[in-house]
Amino acid sequence: MQLRALGPLVALNSDQKPISISPKCRQVLGLLVTHADHAVANGCFFEELWDGDPPRTVMTTLQTYVGQIRRVIAEATNLPLTDVANEILVTVGGGYMLFTKRITLDITEYERLDRAGRMAIRAGDNAEASALLRAALDLWRGPALVNVDSSRLLCAQIARMEECRLTTQEHRIYAELQLGGHHDLVAELFALTAAHPLNEKLHAHLMLALYRCGRRAEALSVLRGLRAQLVMELGLEPSPFLAALEQSMLSGDPSLELRGSGDRRGQAVAS
Repeated sequence: MQLRALGPLVALNSDQKPISISPKCRQVLGLLVTHADHAVANGCFFEELWDGDPPRTVMTTLQTYVGQIRRVIAEATNLPLTDVANEILVTVGGGYMLFTKRITLDITEYERLDRAGRMAIRAGDNAEASALLRAALDLWRGPALVNVDSSRLLCAQIARMEECRLTTQEHRIYAELQLGGHHDLVAELFALTAAHPLNEKLHAHLMLALYRCGRRAEALSVLRGLRAQLVMELGLEPSPFLAALEQSMLSGDPSLELRGSGDRRGQAVAS
């Protein structure tokens, strides 16, 4: 059985066919998959489902939703309900836990690929890092849990997952800058900086990519735009590393050019 949460939340059986899940059950399952292999207290379900104003039948209603999810898992895995309750969606103390040993969860695979990609960067293998991080990002099919009605707890988990996704993109772009992919990255970086107008790391990536494409004036213009935005919205100047990057570009510092492992300045501003 596959559970996919990096996009719409869906359950797939062994034939890769989706199984229908009701909206409230998707909300319960959303909390379980974002805390996979960790217990979720009943109180968290109460808060997420009823926003602090649960009905008098709250425990019975929650048990009904959990029972429906167990039936979905049983249908997808061809396991008896008792096995599902004992090995996959388990009652633990005052809550429930989703064990992933017998199911495939895209969040788990994404996190594995992301960790491996970062390790490859630390080891200096940028080609391997790029491949791993691209594979991690390919698991995303849209905004996380996009078809789930979300209250405070799930919104926090969705925000965390989307931040992780952005960080993965930043690391992948860093690796590909070190591989000489600046020409191919410019368009993507323009889109990312437009979507994240205060993200200094993405702006540094864009500046470096433009500079290496021979577009120094545009690279410096990127920083001017960011500086204006930071001052207007936060009353802040860009970070010292961006100021140092600007000075290096103004002076035509040769260390900004792509020179493999010796490209220390380029690595510093892109990482």
